[in-house]
Amino acid sequence: MAFSRLLTSRRLLSTLLHTPTPTPAARVTGAATATTPFAHNFPPARFFSATRRAGPGAPRQRAADIGARARQLQSRRLWTYALAFGCAAGFVVTVLATFQDQLVFYLTPTDALARFATDPSKTRCRLGGLVLEGSVAHPSSSSEIEFVVTDLITDVLVRYEGALPDLFREGHSVVVEGFLKPLTDDLRRDGAGRKVSDKAREGQCFLQGTEVLAKHDEKYMPKEVGEAIERNKKQIEADAAAAAAAAEETAVVAADGAKASS
Repeated sequence: MAFSRLLTSRRLLSTLLHTPTPTPAARVTGAATATTPFAHNFPPARFFSATRRAGPGAPRQRAADIGARARQLQSRRLWTYALAFGCAAGFVVTVLATFQDQLVFYLTPTDALARFATDPSKTRCRLGGLVLEGSVAHPSSSSEIEFVVTDLITDVLVRYEGALPDLFREGHSVVVEGFLKPLTDDLRRDGAGRKVSDKAREGQCFLQGTEVLAKHDEKYMPKEVGEAIERNKKQIEADAAAAAAAAEETAVVAADGAKASS
């Protein structure tokens, strides 16, 4: 009986050892079916082979993406340069405009009147010329000193309050810094009876002086003012010579006419 039990146990053990283990079947859920609707249409082998076939195209797509990215970066860089250049140009223009407004130019009386007539807003200047002889006066209606600066062709009236330099003389060169202002009727009436300043009072503006710089003669004047005075001298001499020649010619014609009539 014991032998039969042992034989039965051996047969059972042999059966267990030679029986193959069943493989559990994979369960397909509804979510997997929903997310991969093409799983039944494409077998795994064909799917992976398609993936392998699509592999060589990937580098070309990445190259295209890199090119587009490079063009985008280049465009962005160009816009940055353009913006920086525009800001720098605007800053330079602003600085130059401000600096130009702060500049004080040397002007002759002729240039001063022309500048005031063109743009009355630019009033600050340095007026250079000769002090007209007999033009220095102390108006009774004001505590300022009045004189006329001339370049031998144009006269400009100057009003200045303060002490004049020791080298200030009539007929000598002078540089007056100040502001051009419209000539009012009161200023025109203040000079009544002084013919030496009548020409200056007929102008459109006068100079309200803030500083007077006087030198001995025109050799110490600004170069452009001195050159303008020299040109005016030559022009006056040429006009005088032409007037004298015309007068002489007129006298000769009159003498010839008198002889012919006699």
